[in-house]
Amino acid sequence: METQRASLSLGRWPLWLLLLGLAVPWASAQALSYREAVLRAVDRLNEQSSDPNLYRLLELDLPPKADEDPDTPKPVSFTVKETVCPRRTHLPPEQCDFKEKGLVKQCVGTITLDQVKGQMDIACDELQSVGFFKKARNKLKNAWRKVGPIVGPLLTFFG
Repeated sequence: METQRASLSLGRWPLWLLLLGLAVPWASAQALSYREAVLRAVDRLNEQSSDPNLYRLLELDLPPKADEDPDTPKPVSFTVKETVCPRRTHLPPEQCDFKEKGLVKQCVGTITLDQVKGQMDIACDELQSVGFFKKARNKLKNAWRKVGPIVGPLLTFFG
């Protein structure tokens, strides 16, 4: 009798493993990638914008260090640029060309990667000239590369 019960319960293991195997990919499919979450944020920006044309992702800053929890807010920073497509169009922004001399906005905030209840808190500000800011940022990066190895230890020593 005991061996029959044991063999019956052992016979259920493959069924439990199959069910678990089906549940795990479903749970992980609920999480968006960092880029997908940012594209959703751009879609929301387009929905809430009063500007005549759609915006499209121009530049995405590097994602934060990996955090497996899709409910944890992650810092985000990206740049969007105005396209030639009017807001009333049904085209996705990725299919629209950038407008020459279109508005450029820098967006910062937080996003979560949960596909169902994903949250975002993002603010976007218009940039005056993308060329000027890009050049200034690159100059600062290059300057820090030259002095960072020298200044960094000094800041630590005196900090």
